[in-house]
Amino acid sequence: MTRAEAPETAVCVDFGSTWTKALHVDLTSGEVLGSASAPTSLHEVMEAYDACLTALTETDARAATAEVLACSSAGGGLRIAVVGNEELVTAEAGRRVALSSGGKVVAVIATAGREAESDLEATLGFTTPDLVLLTGGTDGGNRDAVIGAARELVAAGWRGPVVVAGNRDANPEIDEILADVPHVTCDNVVPKIGVLAPESARAAVREMFLEHVIGGKNLSNRTDFRRIVQGATPDIVLQGVETLAEVLGEDVVVVDVGGATTDVHSVVRPDPEAEHVREEVVAVTPVTRTVEGDLGMRWSATTTLESAGHDDPCLAESDLTAEVEHRRNNPGWLPRTEQDKDIDELLARIAISTALQRHAGRSRVVLSPSGKVIERTGTDLRRVGVVIGSGGVLRHGRDRIEERVMRWSVRGGWQLPEEPLRAVDSDYVLAAVGLLSRSHPDAARRLATHLTESR
Repeated sequence: MTRAEAPETAVCVDFGSTWTKALHVDLTSGEVLGSASAPTSLHEVMEAYDACLTALTETDARAATAEVLACSSAGGGLRIAVVGNEELVTAEAGRRVALSSGGKVVAVIATAGREAESDLEATLGFTTPDLVLLTGGTDGGNRDAVIGAARELVAAGWRGPVVVAGNRDANPEIDEILADVPHVTCDNVVPKIGVLAPESARAAVREMFLEHVIGGKNLSNRTDFRRIVQGATPDIVLQGVETLAEVLGEDVVVVDVGGATTDVHSVVRPDPEAEHVREEVVAVTPVTRTVEGDLGMRWSATTTLESAGHDDPCLAESDLTAEVEHRRNNPGWLPRTEQDKDIDELLARIAISTALQRHAGRSRVVLSPSGKVIERTGTDLRRVGVVIGSGGVLRHGRDRIEERVMRWSVRGGWQLPEEPLRAVDSDYVLAAVGLLSRSHPDAARRLATHLTESR
C-alpha cells in the first residue's frame, strides 16, 4: 500500500465473551470518531464485528475502509498453566509473567519435592489450559528440574503449545523432548535470583496465542478474524497502560471491574531511594497485572460482598444477601432503580478497594542480619499519580461515579495511591491505545491523552 492509499482511520475492536466493542479512531489526531458495541456470538464472533462496523460506518463512511486491529478475550481468553521448579521462585515468577502476558492463570504447579509419580496429567485435564509456561532454574544453574518437567509434560499427554522460559542451558535438550509439541524457547524469566525478566516470555506467549490459541478456540470460520487479532485483551490493555504512563510521565493504575473478575494493571517506576533496603527473591517489575477471580459485579457478586470489611457502615444498614444472589444468578441483569444503582456502586467500591489492596499489599520495616529491610507483599502504589477505572459499571454509571466508587482507606499499612487523579475510561480507550501502540504510536499517544485531559 502506498502512502497515498494508507488508511486515514483505524477501527479498534475488542472481542469479549459477552460484548464486542469497537472504536473508530483518526490516525492523525487520535480523535475518537465513533464507538459501537454488539453482543458476542461464540458461534461466530465476527457477526458482532460486522454489526459494529455497520454502526460506525453510518456515523463516518471512512470506517468501511479503515485499518482494523483487534484483541480478544472471547471464549474464556487465554488460559495459562505455569509449571516451575520451586513454588516461591520460578513458579511464582512464571505466574507473574503469565498475568502480565494477558493470561488467566488456571494452575501453578511446582515440581520440586513432589513424588515421582506425577499428578500433572490430572491437573492439566481439570484446569484445561490453552498454553503451558515452563520455567525452572537460573541460567548456568541446575538443568535437571526444567528438563524433567518437560519430560513429564510429554508423558502426561500434553500436546498444546508450550513457552519454555527456564534455564537457557537446558533449551537444546528441551527442544528434543518437545519435538512433537508446538513450543518456543525464550529468555529465562529468572536469569538469577532476585531478577525477573518478563519481556521475552511475554512476547513468546503473545506469539503462541496468535498462532495456536486463537484458531484453536474455533471462535470464527473467517480468515479475517485471525488476521486482525493482535493479542489477548488484557495484554493489549496493559500495553495501553504503559503508553498512558509514558504520555503522562506518571505512575498509572487501571482497575477493570467485570462481571466475574477485577483486573488491576499498574505501571510503577521503582523508587531508587528504597531499593537499597529492599530484598526480593522474585523482583517486582515496573509493569504488573493481577486478576482477582472472586471480585466482580455479577458471577462473583456474593464473594465480592463477603470480602468487604465488617465495619463498613453501608453493610450494617441492610441485608444485601438476596440482592447479590440475584445478580449472581442473572449475570445479564441491568440496574433500573436508584437503589439498584446504589448497590451496584457499593459492589464496585468493594471490588476496587479489595483488588487494589491485593495488588499493592502492605509494607513494613523488619530487621535482618544485613540491617533494616522493607518487607513488601505487592507493588507499592503510594506514589501513583493517576488511577483509571474501567468496566461497564463505571462506563455506564451515574454522573461523577468515580468520586463515590474509586475510593479506599490507606489505614493498616496498605500501599495504596494517596492523592491520585481519578478518571473513568468511559469510551473504552485503553484497549484501542494498546492496539495502536506498535503500528501507530503517535496516534496511540494522542488517544491516551483523552482519558485525563477533560479532568
